Amino acid sequence: MQAAIETGPVQDQQSGSSSSSGGVTSAPSMASGSKQDKRSLTWSQISKSLLAGGVAGAVSRTAVAPLERLKILMQIQGNEKVYNGVWQGTVQMFRTDGLKGMFKGNGLNCIRIIPNQAIKFMTYEQLSRKISHYLIDNGGDGKLTPALRLTAGAGAGIIGMSATYPMDMVRGRITIQEASNAQYRGLLHATGCIIREEGVLALWRGWLPSVIGVVPYVGLNFGVYETLKDVIIKMYGLRNERDLSIAVRLGCGAVAGTLGQTLAYPFDVCRRRLQVSGWSGAKNLHADHGHAVAYRGMVDCFVRTVREEGMQALFKGLAPNYVKVVPSIAIAFVTYEQVKEVLGAEIRLSD
Repeated sequence: MQAAIETGPVQDQQSGSSSSSGGVTSAPSMASGSKQDKRSLTWSQISKSLLAGGVAGAVSRTAVAPLERLKILMQIQGNEKVYNGVWQGTVQMFRTDGLKGMFKGNGLNCIRIIPNQAIKFMTYEQLSRKISHYLIDNGGDGKLTPALRLTAGAGAGIIGMSATYPMDMVRGRITIQEASNAQYRGLLHATGCIIREEGVLALWRGWLPSVIGVVPYVGLNFGVYETLKDVIIKMYGLRNERDLSIAVRLGCGAVAGTLGQTLAYPFDVCRRRLQVSGWSGAKNLHADHGHAVAYRGMVDCFVRTVREEGMQALFKGLAPNYVKVVPSIAIAFVTYEQVKEVLGAEIRLSD
């Protein structure tokens, strides 16, 4: 039996006529009785949307895996810098761990990012639809404002991130460990060691700054991306987003990702430092009297980082992040929509 989930207006069952291709934004042209339309989505369509989100996340992260690892290494290191820039840092990674080591943690990242991205994209679409239907039911045209899009994006980001956070914490540690001093052999071994040595709550270190950072990061990613597409469609008199070229979608995704990442970056630095707080595997990057630096919480991490390393330390690793965010976010958005086109999924971000 097919499950029913609220979606945009798809067809007037009484008249047999389809709504316009604009989805929920075509609400003004609908008759008053159209509120009784079927707003259902089959599990087949849900699965296609989830699969598209997962594929988009895996493809985009793999494409920039070396830059992702370099960013994390730079975020965690203290004043004794081992990695001093994109080029020098990349060369240093290659010398230390070889070509394979430059992709360390990427396999686990892909495993994590598939459910993360899938849940995030799907949740955003469902939240957007519910908000749109609420506006229609209260006499509006169902069109989401940038503020409402940001709200839906932030909510989707928090849900997606929280659902997979322990995997991200473990991935962060595996990513920075060097081959000559590897303590973890993989996901299960690392998870077992952390729980046994530090307790199960250690898997959630850094969760709070992650949640706070999700608001500007994911919210602006989705909101700005969709708004830019709408502006271009209206500016050039296009019918809908299907007329946008891949290059234009890439540009919209790149701008959205860069803006969101910049505003949320200090929280990302805090998250990474809390994830390795007190862990001996990180003392080669950041030590205090021969021991790995340990923080008491988010506030302590921010205060000590600024006091000991300066305000600029909150933006460590931003250079490789800028290099990677353009292809990463842009490829994720475009891949998501292209895969859905191939699969024939009805849900689109613009709906």
